[in-house]
Amino acid sequence: MKFMVGLVLNITYYKRNKLNYNNFKNNMSTNIEKIIYKNKILAIIIKNDFKQEGIAFFTDNNFSQQLGYMNRPEGYIIAPHRHNLVPRKVVLTQETLFIKSGKIRVDFYDDKQNYLESRIVVKGDIVLLATGGHGFKMIERSEIVEVKQGPYVGEMDKVRFDQIGESKLNIK
Repeated sequence: MKFMVGLVLNITYYKRNKLNYNNFKNNMSTNIEKIIYKNKILAIIIKNDFKQEGIAFFTDNNFSQQLGYMNRPEGYIIAPHRHNLVPRKVVLTQETLFIKSGKIRVDFYDDKQNYLESRIVVKGDIVLLATGGHGFKMIERSEIVEVKQGPYVGEMDKVRFDQIGESKLNIK
């Protein structure tokens, strides 16, 4: 089982929008991690100390859950706007977790429910869960805000399976 953790950048977005790609690239090396397995992004973790000027999107345009970041100066204006009704077909639930407090172990699994590895996230971190499976253990009392697409269809929305044993953990 070949597992790869890497950084994948949407360079076109930064060039097209004339953003400081080098500044973003430097921040990516320590503050953002894309967890990739067999060329599929399982998750994107944005650490609480990520900071850059302007706007950054961490997801490709084809993700059904878009994740972006803005850092704007005082007085900056985003023009009033509304979003058009655009039919979309969502076939896979992607969710974003905002860690409000605490410390959490996130366990990552492939689509066949095979354990891959784990990460620790803390207050202020953001995790986009894109594909594969995932499980959690609260290392400390924790608060999480979860955002995902709807409508929610109950147990039809997920398959539950056994978690990895503590002795087999691979925390990176």
